[in-house]
Amino acid sequence: MSMKPTLLIIEDEPSILRGLTDLFIFHGFNVDSETDGQRGLDRALANQYHCIILDVMLPSIDGFQICDGIRQRSQTQPILMLTAKNSEQDIINGLTLGADDYLAKPFSTTELVLRVTALIRRSGLPSTDNKLIISDNVSICTQKLIGTSYQQEVRYTRREVAILSYLHQQKSPVSREELLKEVWGYKSTEHLDTRTVDIHIAKVRKKIESDPKSPQLLVTFRGEGYQLLSGR
Repeated sequence: MSMKPTLLIIEDEPSILRGLTDLFIFHGFNVDSETDGQRGLDRALANQYHCIILDVMLPSIDGFQICDGIRQRSQTQPILMLTAKNSEQDIINGLTLGADDYLAKPFSTTELVLRVTALIRRSGLPSTDNKLIISDNVSICTQKLIGTSYQQEVRYTRREVAILSYLHQQKSPVSREELLKEVWGYKSTEHLDTRTVDIHIAKVRKKIESDPKSPQLLVTFRGEGYQLLSGR
C-alpha cells in the first residue's frame, strides 16, 4: 500500500497542469487531476486527499464554488488556491470561503512545493476532542470544529481552530511571522508575500467577537502582533 501523499490538482491550462503533475510526482506525491470545475468538485468530494491545489478560473464552475462545496462537506481538507497575480479580491474571496492558503500566478515551483508540504504537515488535529474556552460566551470543540458563540452554533475550519489554539497558549502578542511559522508551518517567512494571516484573523473575529469591528477578545497590538485575551 502506497504511503505517498496524494494531491488533487484542478487546473484547466494543459501546460500548467502537466508541469504541476510532473513537479509533484518528482517530489514523491501521487497526483490526481481534473481540468473541469464540476468534475474536480465531484472528485474532491468522492475521495480523500492530503491537499487540493485549486485554480480560480475553471470551466463549468469556478474555484470559489469548488472551495465552498468542499467546505460544506469538510472543514479539515487542506486547500491551496492559485489566484491571479495581485488580484486582491480573488485572495480575499478564496480565504473567506475556507482556503488554507493561496499562491499568486506566476509562482515559484519551489515555493509551491514548500507551501503544500507545510499544509500537509500541519493538517492534523489532536485525536481527542478538547474544548477551547475563549470566554464565557465563546467555546469550541477542537476536533468537531463546532463551537458556540453568544448562544449561536458556529462552524470553524481546521486552520481557524489552529490559530485560536496557538494564541490561547501564548501570554503575549504573537507576530504575523510567528503565526506563519508555528501555525502554517513555514520554516522561513523571508520574502513571503501572503495576506493569509490578516484575512484569517478577520474571519475568526467575525465568529468570536460580539462586534468584530471593535474586537475585545482577539486584539491587535500595533507593532507587536495579535493576542487572545480572556473574556471572562
